[in-house]
Amino acid sequence: MGILLSGDAGVASPAMGLVGTIIIYALIFGAMYFFLMRPQKKEQKRVAAMISALETGDCVLTTSGFYGIVIDITDDTVIVEFGNNKNCRIPMEKAAISRVEKASEN
Repeated sequence: MGILLSGDAGVASPAMGLVGTIIIYALIFGAMYFFLMRPQKKEQKRVAAMISALETGDCVLTTSGFYGIVIDITDDTVIVEFGNNKNCRIPMEKAAISRVEKASEN
């Protein structure tokens, strides 16, 4: 009966407020990780695997929207031939490749 008559029945202690705040921040950080950071890392792994599997003769789409055929591959760069003109060969970084279509698929 004493609990019902006291005025402190609905007031939480300051320690519970701190724990609740920490839990809220942990939930926000967890949500940010699963919705922002994790998919970005997954995409980076996919792109790295695609670039490592790049071979001579593959058809590539560059980040600028050009389609070409890979002629030569070095450590950081590739030489890509664009269009029907055999003289249009441009060296570019591997990071400029956004999609690869294998030669065996064509």
